[in-house]
Amino acid sequence: MHIQQKLISKFAEALNSLGFADAAVPLAKNTRAGFGDYQFNGAMGLAKKLKQNPRDIAQQILGTVELDGIAEKLEVAGPGFINIFLSNKWLSEQTMLALTDARLNIQKKVEQTIVVDYSAPNLAKEMHVGHLRSTIIGDAVVKSLEFLGHKVIRQNHMGDWGTQFGMLLAHLQDKLAKNEVAESALSDLEDFYREAKVRFDEETGFADKAREYVVKLQGGDEQCLQLWQSFIDISIAHSEDVYKKLNVSLTRDDVMGESAYNHDLANVIADLKEKGIAQEDQGAQVVFLPELADKNGKPAVYIVQKSGGGYLYSTTDLAAVRHRSGYLGADRTLIFTDARQALHFKQTEIVARKAAYIKAEQEYQHCPFGMMLGKDNKPFKTRTGGTVKLVDLLDEAVERAEKLLLNRESSLSEIQIESMKTKLGIGAVKYADLSKNRTTDYVFDWDTMLSFEGNTAPYIQYAFTRTRSIFVKAGLDLNHTEFQVNIDHELEKSLALHALQFQDALEIMAKDATPHVLCTYLYELAALFMRFYEACPILMAGVSERDKETRLQLCLLTNKTLGKGLTILGIETMDKM
Repeated sequence: MHIQQKLISKFAEALNSLGFADAAVPLAKNTRAGFGDYQFNGAMGLAKKLKQNPRDIAQQILGTVELDGIAEKLEVAGPGFINIFLSNKWLSEQTMLALTDARLNIQKKVEQTIVVDYSAPNLAKEMHVGHLRSTIIGDAVVKSLEFLGHKVIRQNHMGDWGTQFGMLLAHLQDKLAKNEVAESALSDLEDFYREAKVRFDEETGFADKAREYVVKLQGGDEQCLQLWQSFIDISIAHSEDVYKKLNVSLTRDDVMGESAYNHDLANVIADLKEKGIAQEDQGAQVVFLPELADKNGKPAVYIVQKSGGGYLYSTTDLAAVRHRSGYLGADRTLIFTDARQALHFKQTEIVARKAAYIKAEQEYQHCPFGMMLGKDNKPFKTRTGGTVKLVDLLDEAVERAEKLLLNRESSLSEIQIESMKTKLGIGAVKYADLSKNRTTDYVFDWDTMLSFEGNTAPYIQYAFTRTRSIFVKAGLDLNHTEFQVNIDHELEKSLALHALQFQDALEIMAKDATPHVLCTYLYELAALFMRFYEACPILMAGVSERDKETRLQLCLLTNKTLGKGLTILGIETMDKM
């Protein structure tokens, strides 16, 4: 149910009937107690434009807007605000509608084709903590878009091409010549890369051999391509293991590496030259961008081909734009990388629009994110200063979660703890990241993220299990939606209203690519439920049947909303904690 959009629609109709068809319809949730549930703030803007008293305008709107059956009271306050007090009866009806719908009465949007580029590890190395944010933020946004009804095409733009592969393939060939098999040779990608790099830097003749392999690879040498493919297959398998641990939805079918665009790179350069967009400068092909000129008016330079004829990330990314906006027909493209690449993607968009690779109505949205920091506020590293493998971080999360569960006073068995530790540990790591505004850096802190108090995954997972336990105690099935809902208590209303605002949070998240909005919503819902649970007895003696039925249904709506929200975030739930 999209309450806010419904109210906006009603006020738009009222403004239209009053002759203000083009007027803005600013409507927001009211956060101050006693001032209603929503507030319309459009009267002041109209009054200024018409040079009239804003309270008089507000009274006209109040007398015209049709909210019978939705609002129990409307009032003009202050300089012309209209406070909206929603009807308990209407909220009761909406609660029952949500419970009898598999989608919680959340309406699908007009379907768009949306391409989402995320994760994108370099296949020359194992995934490290630097890949965490792109992978889990991108996956959460993808799931929100799919839930809202869009056609989403995942694109894992893996680094599977470039000069470093000459070095790696030469090293792999030598290992295979010694009767090693590729799987064992590449079982530890970090060690393999390190060995190859040492040989490249120190071994006489190896660097020349590596360069020969680059030429062979780029020239399509069959044996070289077979070696490269075995390297790619084993490297992707490493990534798939991490994706499985992280509970993200990327598969091998979503891989669209840099190499996928090789066939189009020469075409891109030829097209940019033909259109007069790219020009030669010191032997290289460049695009000058006055839109990004410096303070002296000197245009920014975007190099699309090196003087020796080699291609760059810019060339590949332009070819990717052509594929996504053209062949895939993307209405919207989202790209998740760290903030340091923001300028590159801004330049890429400008060039792509000049070349008509992106149409005016197509969106191209770079979604930058901040860094993951250690407690010293520096980029997260091992104690020795090395890069932390992502799989090692996730394994440690599970180990810490297991210790936490073992140290808690509970009736959990070893088997239950074994099944819970991964959900708790991985969920804690993901939520700690997703709950932060993606554009900011954040400090990685084990103690905070695994806490059962505050805005954490364990707190929300626990609230979810609490809603289930009430039904278990009552001897009822969780799909029991036959009870009537009659909201009377203030906390009943607050909980119902917040649960019914799920679509608002989802749409903001999907529009702005900001999972922290959904995290905040779920945390507030869990906290409201805990207050409701303490103040509104459900199964105690003396509770009327009317109150008991209403409160059980509110528990059920909370359960379903928390469950669906956590699923969209890629965080698993438990039946018991």
